[in-house]
Amino acid sequence: MCGRFVSSSPPDEIARYFDVDETSEQALEHQPNFNTAPTTDVFVVYEDGAARRLDAFHWGLVPRWAKDISVGNRMINARAETVASKPAFRHAFAKKRCIIPVDGFYEWKAPPPGEKRKQPYFIHRPDGEPYAFAGLWEQWKGPGPDGEEVTVRSATIITGGANEAMSAIHDRMPVILPPSEWGTWLSPEQHDTDLLGKLLVPAPDRLITMHPVSTDVNNVRNKGEHLVDEVDALADEGRLL
Repeated sequence: MCGRFVSSSPPDEIARYFDVDETSEQALEHQPNFNTAPTTDVFVVYEDGAARRLDAFHWGLVPRWAKDISVGNRMINARAETVASKPAFRHAFAKKRCIIPVDGFYEWKAPPPGEKRKQPYFIHRPDGEPYAFAGLWEQWKGPGPDGEEVTVRSATIITGGANEAMSAIHDRMPVILPPSEWGTWLSPEQHDTDLLGKLLVPAPDRLITMHPVSTDVNNVRNKGEHLVDEVDALADEGRLL
């Protein structure tokens, strides 16, 4: 799965990198976050038939039929193997796909026998460029906290099997789209789910490098740049025991 990631690039850089036509005010106000967690707003690149847009959507997809927004808390990821058939995602997979720009993400490696604490790792591209995570989005209308109707646009990250590099710490990873497939993935006119499903494959190993980071990342209140710094895993473990 993918439950935490880094979103540190400024919106203007993201817009240039993904050849965006229009950037929303909400995206322009987005602040760097080195520990982005579910239910927060995240950058989303999508197309609506008129333009390619950069916006900020709620992380945790809320299906159109949901009774309330809390359903999204369980929809932060969609599995590539079932995204075309699962009721929560099949509409968005056919009609509302997006890219979620990410500067890197965290994953936790299971502890060796006799130890209890998982070791977090920061995974990123060796060249420092952002990842283009395959995502889905939806627009939901329903009652807000005060009972008034609200409109919420939300997104989820598609995950699939890990490549060889990633399998050293986890058996799954986000689906990363190459630039050559961005147009196909984002096109609102593309409804061939068989063709789209063929894009949901593990990324090449060359796009993956990783190192252990502080267990400070375990706490979502910690959002600083130090979270991506490499640490000695054993020293960090000792500091907390």
